[in-house]
Amino acid sequence: MTRTTERSTTMHDTDAMESWPCMLCDRPSRWRIHPGCQRKVDENLAALPALYRALEAILPPGRRGGDGRMATRSAPIPANIDVLDLRARGGIEGMVGTWARDLCEREGWELPEYGSIEAAVDAYTGLLRNNLNAICDDHPAVREFADEIRKTAGQARRLVTGEKPERRIGVVCTCGAVLRITLSTPGKKCGDCGEHHGFAALRHLDPAPRSAA
Repeated sequence: MTRTTERSTTMHDTDAMESWPCMLCDRPSRWRIHPGCQRKVDENLAALPALYRALEAILPPGRRGGDGRMATRSAPIPANIDVLDLRARGGIEGMVGTWARDLCEREGWELPEYGSIEAAVDAYTGLLRNNLNAICDDHPAVREFADEIRKTAGQARRLVTGEKPERRIGVVCTCGAVLRITLSTPGKKCGDCGEHHGFAALRHLDPAPRSAA
């Protein structure tokens, strides 16, 4: 199931010469979504099936049930709950399945059912990748879609590689509220005043005092 679209339809008025913000990074763009931003979403989607399988290798013995959760009632074995949750039904499968279901409902397609979680992860990510142009062209929640894909893929990568999470720092919004960001945060909306700061704008905000950060 694939909906094809003409990429030219996603361009803003060319006379504006990149005066509109990209829906993902808020930097000036002729496109609704920068081609580079879309590639990052596609790369994260493409990585999810392999990451799902790689997570199995770091599950402890006795915890590898068909749904990724504990397979026995024996004494608890030290385990990273995040690994268990990502491999369980509703983890990676639930996240991509929710967006795949949303896509199918919008297009009037029937979403197939899959017997195993691994098969569902493979199929749902494939469906989303095949229709990524359409999602980037006109889906109203494309930012939320990209954020969930990025966060899930990032969490899985850190668990597989043992990499530590990015250090979070505090910056001060124009209203005075403190925002917590990392070096890769693409943009953030202030919960106090509602202002949305894009990638570049975040990095021009003043750092928060140590006591507030």
